[in-house]
Amino acid sequence: IPLFLKAEEIYILVCKVSLLVEENGDKNNLINNILNDYKNSLKKSAFTMAGKIVNAHKEDMLYHGRMQNAAIIRSEAHYILMNISGLKMCGFKEHDYLELIRDEIEAFRILFVEWVKSFNVSNYVIDRWGLFNPPGINLDDFDINDVFDDDFDDDSDDDIDDDIDDED
Repeated sequence: IPLFLKAEEIYILVCKVSLLVEENGDKNNLINNILNDYKNSLKKSAFTMAGKIVNAHKEDMLYHGRMQNAAIIRSEAHYILMNISGLKMCGFKEHDYLELIRDEIEAFRILFVEWVKSFNVSNYVIDRWGLFNPPGINLDDFDINDVFDDDFDDDSDDDIDDDIDDED
């Protein structure tokens, strides 16, 4: 899908830019450590975005599962933007490459919005936390699945035992 291809492009770009962050070998150099932390965070975020797209693309995934993945993807894209700002503040000199990442994230955002619109809102269970319900579905709405999801608890077994004892 186009969104995954764009995420893959971002990952490749981030990996190339991360090669420009030099490790000077001085473990006591704070700026060096911060730059390397930003570099590692960029790679992790770009990798996570692609992985969550694959995860959310499963055919049988319910709406709330897709939305949970979408929220993580959005957060990771935001982390990338924050980390490239951090690289600039710490003296990373290759600003053109950072702007290229920013541009790719913007192109990704546009594809992302369209992708989220494509989620099947009729394939859901109610999210009782209230975060990822389809439009028009409230966390306290009745859901027939709730009736059948309630496994027999220990208290119900005691009630049956009490009923048997009462018959004796």
